[in-house]
Amino acid sequence: MKEALSVLCLVLLVSVLEASVTKPISENFIECLRYRTSPENPITDAIFVADNTTTFLSSYLSYTKNKRFTSPNYKKLLAIVTAKHVSHVQATVVCAKSNGIQIRIRSGGHDYEGLSYMSSVPFVILDMFNLRSITVDVSNKKAWIQAGATLGELYTKISDASKMLAFPAGVCATVGAGGHISGGGYGNLMRKYGITVDHVIDAQLIDVNGKLLNRATMGEDLFWAIRGGGGGSFGVILSWKINLVEVPKTLTVFKVNKTLEQGGTDVLYKWQLVAAKLPEDLFIRAMPQVANGTRRGQKTIAVVFYAQFLGPTDKLMAIMNKSFPELGLKREDCQEMSWLNTTLFWADYPAGTPTSILLDRPSNPGDFFKSKSDYVKKPIPKEGLEKLWKTMLEFDNFVWMQFNPYGGVMDRIPSTATAFPHRKGNLFKIQYFMTWLDANATKSSLSQMKEFHEVAEPYVSSNPRAAFFNYRDIDVGSNPSGNTNVDEARIYGSKYFLGNLKRLMDVKAKYDPENFFKNEQSIPPVRALH
Repeated sequence: MKEALSVLCLVLLVSVLEASVTKPISENFIECLRYRTSPENPITDAIFVADNTTTFLSSYLSYTKNKRFTSPNYKKLLAIVTAKHVSHVQATVVCAKSNGIQIRIRSGGHDYEGLSYMSSVPFVILDMFNLRSITVDVSNKKAWIQAGATLGELYTKISDASKMLAFPAGVCATVGAGGHISGGGYGNLMRKYGITVDHVIDAQLIDVNGKLLNRATMGEDLFWAIRGGGGGSFGVILSWKINLVEVPKTLTVFKVNKTLEQGGTDVLYKWQLVAAKLPEDLFIRAMPQVANGTRRGQKTIAVVFYAQFLGPTDKLMAIMNKSFPELGLKREDCQEMSWLNTTLFWADYPAGTPTSILLDRPSNPGDFFKSKSDYVKKPIPKEGLEKLWKTMLEFDNFVWMQFNPYGGVMDRIPSTATAFPHRKGNLFKIQYFMTWLDANATKSSLSQMKEFHEVAEPYVSSNPRAAFFNYRDIDVGSNPSGNTNVDEARIYGSKYFLGNLKRLMDVKAKYDPENFFKNEQSIPPVRALH
């Protein structure tokens, strides 16, 4: 009888073990989430299991900004966790790690290559959009902002608290703070105040063990790495503490077009000579784009100059007449407005648009698009510009470039001060951008973008040809979803991080030696030989 019972027990034990082995990892993962969170902060409503329901699809699409990535990989994507509490973030990290599942972290969904919500190995998306609180401390000129808050929400909150404070970040209001700040986001205050990471004074991060760390407990080396090295290789950024900067009550902006027929090439050439040397209160972006010509069916290039000056029109006109008269700026081109209203101007909203639009969160993807970046250290000769125009005019798709001027304080911050390395020696940064409407045009469009990038090669930085991490571009080098080959990582890492890559790899080896936080362009955990 005893023998029969022990045999029965053995059979039951084997069947239990087999069940636990065969149970899908997604079920184990979700059970783990429930076990590791408390009834006071229930996680059930924050879990979306990957299935074909409209609820799941809308959750996936609501922060998918590029139409190229609108189809979830149901075979690999197990769930989306829309964390509502810090414990949800901690549980997601611990449970994903213990179940051998990759994690992708999404704060605003603006990752140009969709790496924050795509993978070809089993993975979960940790979506941060519910964690969006912002507190502004006017008297100390500081703020805390959670990773899922958007720049539009941050700008509104700052302006509500004070008309004399701002934060030097980007011009796209729907960008999430988590990724934008950690990658070294920039905007039109860059020449005066530097970039986002230059004003980060503390952070909250969930590490690979699910621990909540701040600057004091994470240590200065990790705090250095997440300011420009991207948070996604080191942990989950929960929130940032930032210094706010001062702006005058009245700023002046203008937008002036110069087509090729109006001498646009000559004006842009002169812009290259002066834009980085102008007073740091003045930021002038040049944006060449394809436009309709004067004759029906004819296309041309229009260079659109967008500018922001921290002061009144009179002062701006004096600077322009002295340093850049070729633009032919007239007083009637200028508009005076508050800092918050300039954010609407930069987003191309029509005059009179209410600032409440900055709080909108689009729920559907925009266009199919591809972007690339470059840094320029010496002026592009006119024949080089003309080659770029010729290429742009050959494309069927809508294509534009942005030339964003450097100089000012960017020349004075050492390249090693933060993980973001692109400082002194750059005249301007280029963003290339192409959009198309039909999924069937994706292959040819990506090919055209590569061709465009090749045309620019002789005129931009080299050895390495540098790139901007926040303008994610898989073409500069990448690894498969589940692996991080060090040689390949050095290729893209040297372009994004230049001489800071070695230090970033050291930090990664110290804090995530098993390489849990990884994606196609993450930093490898290697003790570099110095």
